[in-house]
Amino acid sequence: MGFVFATAAAVGVFAWAGSGEPAVDGEFVLDEPGEFQEPVVTTPATGDVLPGVELLDASGAVRTLDEFRGKPMVVNVWYSSCAPCAREVRDFAEVHSEVGDRIEFVGVNPLDTAERMVQFAADRDVEYTLWRDEGLAFVKAVPVTIYPTTLFVDADGVIVEQTTTLNDDELREIITRLFGA
Repeated sequence: MGFVFATAAAVGVFAWAGSGEPAVDGEFVLDEPGEFQEPVVTTPATGDVLPGVELLDASGAVRTLDEFRGKPMVVNVWYSSCAPCAREVRDFAEVHSEVGDRIEFVGVNPLDTAERMVQFAADRDVEYTLWRDEGLAFVKAVPVTIYPTTLFVDADGVIVEQTTTLNDDELREIITRLFGA
């Protein structure tokens, strides 16, 4: 019943959007040419300055990534129920323990509560900075369209590379290539 109703509703919406007159092969024709537009997919642009939007630390204090200017950064956008995020966060913790004195690691979390973010990270030995993007200002400003997203930012605050899911060896390779660390 649910399938039939959903199918009928989809066909009804499609028919409503068209002229109501079937085309040659039983397909409907849209009233106005050009109504359909390809979706726009945006990703952080290499060479853009990292946005200085306000984020919240675990205690609720307002912070910005500008605090780390002068030091290269690895900014990982993640949340706890994202399976690829959960797989890579332990690897990020391991690499951070090796290079964290030279490169700032920041986890930006747009979805979890502060308590959930901190507990999830602690369970995976994460000791780097964790901030929340409660109003999605960072996610929208960058913009992030897939999770996880990792931004590699030079000491001047410029995004020099962006990736999706990484393992520890891939993370080390990128850090070495970009920052020599």
